[in-house]
Amino acid sequence: MALDSDTLAQFLDALDRFVKERLIPNEALVAEEDAIPPALVQEIREMGLFGMSIPEEYGGLGLSMSEEVQAAFVLGQTSPVFRSLVGTNNGIGSQGIIIDGTAEQKAKYLPALASGEMIASFALTEPDAGSDAGSLRTTARRDGDHFVLNGTKRYITNASRADVFTVFARTNPETKGSSGVSAFIVEAGTQGLSLGQPDKKMGQKGSHTCDVILEDVRVPAANIIGGPARENQGFKTAMKVLDRGRLHISAVCVGAAERLIRDALAYAMERRQFGEPIAEKQLIQAMLADSRTEAFAARCMIEETARRKDAGANVSTDAACCKMYASEMVGRVADRAVQIHGGAGYMAEYAVERFYRDVRLFRIYEGTTQIQQVLIARNMIRDAAAA
Repeated sequence: MALDSDTLAQFLDALDRFVKERLIPNEALVAEEDAIPPALVQEIREMGLFGMSIPEEYGGLGLSMSEEVQAAFVLGQTSPVFRSLVGTNNGIGSQGIIIDGTAEQKAKYLPALASGEMIASFALTEPDAGSDAGSLRTTARRDGDHFVLNGTKRYITNASRADVFTVFARTNPETKGSSGVSAFIVEAGTQGLSLGQPDKKMGQKGSHTCDVILEDVRVPAANIIGGPARENQGFKTAMKVLDRGRLHISAVCVGAAERLIRDALAYAMERRQFGEPIAEKQLIQAMLADSRTEAFAARCMIEETARRKDAGANVSTDAACCKMYASEMVGRVADRAVQIHGGAGYMAEYAVERFYRDVRLFRIYEGTTQIQQVLIARNMIRDAAAA
């Protein structure tokens, strides 16, 4: 359900103030300590950020896609780790339950996810299955009214703090592709579920990933998202949430790019060389102009695609275009921002150094650039053949 324009404006204004007054001032601390302070996590809960996309009837804000990307534009202007904290609750960790979950699953999990009382984690990637998710090896063997899960999931965001996991496992060993895979709701603390050591990453300090290890984990068949009737339908559920996730990440990329442009412009206007601010130098101006133009183009793509999605259009191809373009765009903007800062841009005291590393991940997760290219082209060919 969309908010009325006044309520949306008030929320976005409050979010903007929160980002500027509470999140940005804590970026360096979070990066240094590799953790978000618990008091700040509580403030994020109180802002309602864990439930932006969860329906109001379950305690969320119920933002439409158009409204969610506006919020992501704002949230993206601070360290990506804050968005990562709430991202799975709003996206892949909850949307499967929202779209395909049973009434009991929705009532049990969505209110706790919306409030941030529970943290969700999405366990799909494996040591030998990432972009080729259909090749996953985690198994789910039927045992009466339960399934027994075995396997290892890798690079799982928020796993160390998660209360509930969406785990994809192969329930039909006769199939090698995605058609024999089911999506299970598995609560933390279930016997046989354990976590690996925290991953040491290039960037995004404060956002934690690690392996999720499943050793004879018994899960009721009723914990398949949508119930037992949706056995072997897990990837169909996953595909339904991809468009929203791609648009959300795209909007975060735009927010990050706009932050980088603002920081680079401020530095260029202050830094003097050859008797004048470097902002007066045409080659610096070219980098600023290119960055502003590309960020604006991405924003327009995302807003238009979000509007069409809200109107009920099939936007799978366009959402992939947005994700590919925006994630590549923010990488170029980050590189220019470092270049404009010169030697200072290589120093940790400036945020552009951290953002340069942080935004590199956007081209990889939620579908690599190369996967988006393949998807876009295949859809083009399919549509042309059907015309």
